[in-house]
Amino acid sequence: MQFLKIYLIGYFILLLGAGLALWQSGILRQIPGIWLAIGAVVAIGFGIMLAVASGRPAVTTRE
Repeated sequence: MQFLKIYLIGYFILLLGAGLALWQSGILRQIPGIWLAIGAVVAIGFGIMLAVASGRPAVTTRE
């Protein structure tokens, strides 16, 4: 569970940095707000899916 938290924190820091870079360059002013919201939801969902998929696999034993 600790790995999952660290992965999500890193992913959100990456998204924040990318958003700040786009804002500073002026690209975000040209995009309508609804598309920014849709993109943010998709990016957050993608990050959660990646974090869950890269977690430790469950160890199963067969008898």
